[in-house]
Formats: sequence, structure tokens, C-alpha cells
Amino acid sequence: AATRDTRDARAARAAADSAAAQELAIHEADIQFYAAKVALDPHGAQDRATLARLYLQHARETGAYDDNIRAESLARRSLQMRTDHNAPAYGILATALLAQHRFDEAIVAAESLAIIEPWVPSHRAMLGEIAFETGRYAMADTIFAGLRADAHKLDVAPRLARWAELHGQVRQARYLLHNAWTDARGMKHLPRETVAWFALRLGDLESRAGQPDSAERWYREGLALSPSDYRLLAAMARLNLARGDYRAAVRYGEDVIGRVMDPATLGVLSDAHAALGEADRAEELARVMELSVTSQDGPVHRQWELFLLDHGRSVDLIARKAEAELRSRKDVHGYDALAWARFTQGRLADARVAMDSALRLGTRDPVFERHRAAIDVALAHARGAASRVAAR
Repeated sequence: AATRDTRDARAARAAADSAAAQELAIHEADIQFYAAKVALDPHGAQDRATLARLYLQHARETGAYDDNIRAESLARRSLQMRTDHNAPAYGILATALLAQHRFDEAIVAAESLAIIEPWVPSHRAMLGEIAFETGRYAMADTIFAGLRADAHKLDVAPRLARWAELHGQVRQARYLLHNAWTDARGMKHLPRETVAWFALRLGDLESRAGQPDSAERWYREGLALSPSDYRLLAAMARLNLARGDYRAAVRYGEDVIGRVMDPATLGVLSDAHAALGEADRAEELARVMELSVTSQDGPVHRQWELFLLDHGRSVDLIARKAEAELRSRKDVHGYDALAWARFTQGRLADARVAMDSALRLGTRDPVFERHRAAIDVALAHARGAASRVAAR
């Protein structure tokens, strides 16, 4: 029976892989078709917007970062040709910019979209998402308060869920995402990658809520639909690292790196190899990760920042980048990154101030809690030591 179950599982995975590959091939054929149309028509605003949307889909399916840049360029060209009756191009542009973490530009595009079609809930939800990503929490609160009646919509629910989670309302976030997942499963027209993404979101929520078994179930639900999804594979690598199953973390991590050069997964692999006593391999991966991150201009992804800070790498550079980004993006995760940078530099009082800002919404995040506890312990030790010196 066990052999039959294993055989059935392999057959199901092979069928899912085949279906996902077929879907990807169709999307790539669509890209070729519209690229040819655009090449033949120098004035086709609609075709450029469609091709931009297809590139965004391809970026999500494959992790091809340059596809986001292609989508941005095509959306901008489409809007240069025509703004009337071309609202989708603003949404595509905002999404492409979000994928590149260019939030200040993304919010301009999203605001334009919300002005043109204010009655469309998804437009306002996107604007709300960018608002909370950039720390404009009063703006986000106003937007999401007006979207509660639309919580059942697939393009609204995940953003409302993230807003709820930021305020420590995990049960509400779980409810919204679970309903969205159920609805998405029933929509045959949705790409498998899109449906699997809802499972990823649920898994990430459960992981942050301290429910690793539930997180794994959701990640496996997603992988059952899209077995080669690099985001879900990366999530499984992180989860197994946290659990101490280092061989599994390496297996999943190497599967990711074989598809996408993801710095966060390089960090996971480095930690897993270090835990297995493979110091040379761990150091090699950490160096590659550090180089790929520090060679980038502009802000650094927060997960990458924290890995480097945890390992005492490029601390002053990361601190400068975290501080610079907070000038325009004053969100709680940015303050957490700055707090950890200051802690790593030994600037404990400054770390505590930044940590207070990170915790101001009541966000329940194990990373935040770990950082808060470490800062508080270090401050207590420092104060105790100062008291003992003063008493002598």
C-alpha cells in the first residue's frame, strides 16, 4: 500500500508538472504572438499593454526579473500613445514598479488608475497596498475601511488580509485568505501559478503565526498545483531550516537556485550547510549572497538585509541603506531592519527607538519579537553594567 501511495503521489506530481508546463508554454506562445504584433504596429497601445501584462505573468511563473522591466517599458509606451480608455496600462505599470520595489513611482501610477476608475475596488486596493508598503498607514486605513464590502473579491482580499496581519489580526487575515483560496480553486480560468500563490500566502501567514505544520500543509497544497513554483520551493527551504531539517532545506534550496538565483535562498542554503558542519560551502554561499546584494544600487530587500546583519556582513553599508530607505518608505519592516542594524552596530538606544516604531501597529511577527527581545536583553545588561560601575 505504501508503495502504491508513493507511486500515486509521483504520478500526481508528474501530471501537475505537465499541466503547469503546458500552461507556461501557452503563455510564452502568447508573448511571441503579441511581440510580433507590436513589432509590426508602431501605434498599437492596446497590444503593448497586453504584452506587458503577459510579461508580468511570465515573471511570476519563472522568476525572470527582467520581465518586470520589459512590462514597465511596454506599459509606459502604451500610455504615451494613449491615456484615454487605457486604464489597465496604469495598473500594469504600477504592478511592474511594485515588483521592482519602486514604490514612489508605483503610487503615482496607482493614484492615476484610482482617479480614472474610482468605482473599481481592485484599483483602490492596489493603492492601499502601496500605501502600507510605504508606511502611509493613515492613507491605507482610509482606503481599506472603504473596501470591507468588497472583501470577497480575489484582488481585494489578500491586501485586506495583509493589512489585518500588520495589525496583529491573524484570525481575520486567515479568514480572508482562506475564502480567497477556496474561490480561486473554483475559477478554472485562473493560471495555476495564481491559484498556488494563495496557498503560498496562507503558508506564509501560518509560518509567521508560529504554526509550522499548518504552513507546510499550505505550501504542499500550492506545490500540488504548481510543483516547480520557485516561491513555494523557497518557502519550504525556509521552513525546513527553521525546523532543523537541514538536509531538506538544502534539497529545496538547491531546487530553487537551479531555477532562479534568489539571494534569500542562498542565505538559507548557507545557514543549512553551516548547521551540517560544511563550513566552506556555507561561507562560499554567504559570499555569493553578500556580493549579489551589496552590488545593487538603491534599497535592499529586507530579508536579504537581515541575513547579512545576522552574520555580521556589510553591517555599516546595510545600516546606511536601511536609514536611506526610511526617508521615503517609513513602514514597520523598514524600522525593524534599521533597529537590527543599530543593534548589530552596538547602538542599543537607537535600536530601541527604531524597534518601537517597528512595533507601533501591533504586528505579530516572530522576527520582530526576536529582535525586540535581543535589544531589550542587551539594554538591560548595559544598564546593569553601568549601575555596577557607578556603585564602585
